[in-house]
Amino acid sequence: MRTATRSRLLPIGAACAALAMALTGPQASATNTGTAQPHNRPHATSTAPAAGATTGHSGNFAVSGPPGNPDGGVDDPSAADNEYFAARSAPGVVQPGAYGAAWQQMQSMPHYGPDWKPVTTTPYNSDDPRYRDYDSNSSGGAGDVTGRITGMAADNAGHVYAGGANGGVWRSSTGGGQWTPISQSLPSASTGDLELDAAGRLWYATGEANTASDTFTGSGVYVLSHPQNGQFSPRDRVGGSELESTSIRKIRFIGDRVYAATTRGLWSHSLNNLSSPWKLEFAPNPSYLPNGSQATDPAAPYKNIVNDITADPKDPTKLIAAIGWRSGDTYNGFYTEQNGAWTRITSSLGDLPTAAANVGAVTFAGSADGSKFYAVDQDPTKITSAQSTLGGVYESDGTPFGPWHLVADSPKLEASGSAETGATYNPGVQAWYNQFLQVDPTDPNHVYMGLEEVYESHDAGATWNTVGPYWNFTFPCWSIDPTEQTGTCSPTTHSDQHAVAIGSVGGKSFVVVGNDGGVYKRPLAGVLDSGGHAADWQSLNDGTIDTLQYYSVGVGADPSGHGVAVSGGMQDNGQSILRNGDKVMGSNFGGDGGDTLVDPKNGCNVAEEYTNLSIWVTNDCGQNVSTDPSTETEYNVPPTDGVNGTARFTAPFAADAKNPDTWVTGGQHVAVQTKGFAIRGTSDWTNVYDLGAGNLASAVADSGGKIYAAWCGGGCNSVGFTRGIAVGNADGTGWHQLNLPTDGTSLPNRYLSSIAVDPNDADHVYVAVNGFSRMWTEGPGAGVGHLYESHDGGVTWKDISANLPDVPADSIVLLPHGGIALATDLGVFYEAPHSSCWSILGNGLPTNATLQLSPGPDGNLYAGTHGRGIWKVRMPSGDQNQQ
Repeated sequence: MRTATRSRLLPIGAACAALAMALTGPQASATNTGTAQPHNRPHATSTAPAAGATTGHSGNFAVSGPPGNPDGGVDDPSAADNEYFAARSAPGVVQPGAYGAAWQQMQSMPHYGPDWKPVTTTPYNSDDPRYRDYDSNSSGGAGDVTGRITGMAADNAGHVYAGGANGGVWRSSTGGGQWTPISQSLPSASTGDLELDAAGRLWYATGEANTASDTFTGSGVYVLSHPQNGQFSPRDRVGGSELESTSIRKIRFIGDRVYAATTRGLWSHSLNNLSSPWKLEFAPNPSYLPNGSQATDPAAPYKNIVNDITADPKDPTKLIAAIGWRSGDTYNGFYTEQNGAWTRITSSLGDLPTAAANVGAVTFAGSADGSKFYAVDQDPTKITSAQSTLGGVYESDGTPFGPWHLVADSPKLEASGSAETGATYNPGVQAWYNQFLQVDPTDPNHVYMGLEEVYESHDAGATWNTVGPYWNFTFPCWSIDPTEQTGTCSPTTHSDQHAVAIGSVGGKSFVVVGNDGGVYKRPLAGVLDSGGHAADWQSLNDGTIDTLQYYSVGVGADPSGHGVAVSGGMQDNGQSILRNGDKVMGSNFGGDGGDTLVDPKNGCNVAEEYTNLSIWVTNDCGQNVSTDPSTETEYNVPPTDGVNGTARFTAPFAADAKNPDTWVTGGQHVAVQTKGFAIRGTSDWTNVYDLGAGNLASAVADSGGKIYAAWCGGGCNSVGFTRGIAVGNADGTGWHQLNLPTDGTSLPNRYLSSIAVDPNDADHVYVAVNGFSRMWTEGPGAGVGHLYESHDGGVTWKDISANLPDVPADSIVLLPHGGIALATDLGVFYEAPHSSCWSILGNGLPTNATLQLSPGPDGNLYAGTHGRGIWKVRMPSGDQNQQ
């Protein structure tokens, strides 16, 4: 263990100093999350931000429903926002270049230690019958899953390409399955769009544009000339740095140019001269672009959003762009270029709305012969409602300039087989987050559409079938019986659709869809079952594609006496558990997975957070196979803040370093319980300190009964942001706030993401700081540095960041031999004992955000990445040679 006697005041050596350099490259941005729910837990939701507002908390209201009802909890279009965007931008606005600069610096840093090894390489079966009970999604019908897929492309030779939300590009040469990653050398793993052009080149637009809490911006657009057997490299980037630090929702090929619909306007580029710069075609509010007079305004990220673009097939110079922020703004609408100027269309387009108030996120699709156009529109005026945000689905004959005809709305889609009678669903509840459209290239009347579910029409939208229902829980064919897969229901896809493509293999056409659970495939001319659902979906998430988005990881000895059990919580795929000898990972808790706590002596003692401190605990790995809620062995044990929802979306909890039965957690209150994994209810928690109204814990740590609780206030976002650390004892005595001036003279006035306490000296403490330094962040007291140390219980602090890249820091682990491991948004770093210089820990860990590190009882350090699954590396045992 690291001790207080070790000197931390060594000067930065020449080698360390040489690694510090000027920073340039892409920044991260994020807004809100959309996620599926477990089928019986109530959830807290809140309204979306008003037009032009920063995306922070804007009020909560509770929504609950009967088991099996997706409306039992519509994930908040803004509550989860604080998880990423605010933590990485507060107290100001991050300027372009931050992430790329850190990545560039990493290229010259030494590596320290052995290779990382992937852990989550087996299929993750969300329907695993070993974990079939009322607190998992098992038997829902989604089968094998992986993390969110936001880009899809396919050719007619069996090649399928899938882009992970933060997992990079993967290739299958067999029509799906047996995947190979092909973009691991790029500085960005975030996918905005994937498209094949007429020449067969694969275009990779980086920067996910879904307004989710955990989205990252990108480093531009890349083109792979021979995608069937090639790998992307930084040399494949189109143009220069023009599209760094932005997100790209769509790329479209029109004439001899490619258009990029981005969060910073509409851009175009020649399809032939790929080295020339990108051209900014139109930005509705140019003063809010980088270097504009209002670039530092907190509303700047929402003022130039372009969602899609298409053209009249009879005259490709006639363009129409769908523009606007999904929560509404005065500039929202459809635009076209006339006489060299872009203007908003205010004349009638038929049923398609032109009023700014009713145009939000929009997706276009056209038939190959130009005879049909389709559009999905999300209505911003509906986003504060628990009902559908879908404005409508529209069809136009021969031109995107209309007249458009409304062919579907939420009630019509619900009647198409979304949910059984009595289980009201309201399709389009997350239409701001879930959208795709694809027209059969051989039949202009045959169209696939994705919202939360997958829909198919064979008659240009006159009638629809819900071929990929949300799940099977609401249907008469469903059964929770573990001897059956999902009763007599057909397998379905995971919910929350984002991407689609049509291809063929061996002369047989297929459609592939990408969603929050990965990639699914069915024949293009598929078969329906008696309920009007597809009878032929195939999961392509065979374990060779790992884009799982972990928030946390925990490891304990397997009760079998052999190996370890590895658990982790992730975006929209619940809690996974992988035990020694497993051929597949199982899912013992559904919905979103948050923080995780695992007994290192018994990996079947697991505490997991759903969201907002809704903590559940199991003592049998969740493998109780209970079909009766009264006999289940998973216990809902939230503290009062978890009951009231007064906690962050992923809120912290931890065990005391010396007394593992003492747990501490934090929402508005710091709470303590002393029963360890024998806890059974809310009454076992005691609130020991109130952080104050509007203040929410961001990190907690406890050693020998001394607790440190970091918090953020002012909504935890840029406007009114503040932060602090409260210190006190587990018995409720001695609590006080540390003196942390907001001018950054002690700790930076940025989000505090992790705390670690020396188990041999509770006054010796470390704090990790998220966000970026004042070089990138315009805000009071932003300061510099990402890791700080105190020897006097937080009275004074010293920046020990040294040569660390200027990148958000996420998780600290004090290693047994005295070194430090620090997880960041771009990887894991290591400082050896008796050194003040940082290295990259190990080799082979993909460029990704590592949100939590956890030491295992097997001597390995486990990393939960948010886009490339869980990895492990042998913990350094002392000073060793750098590589």
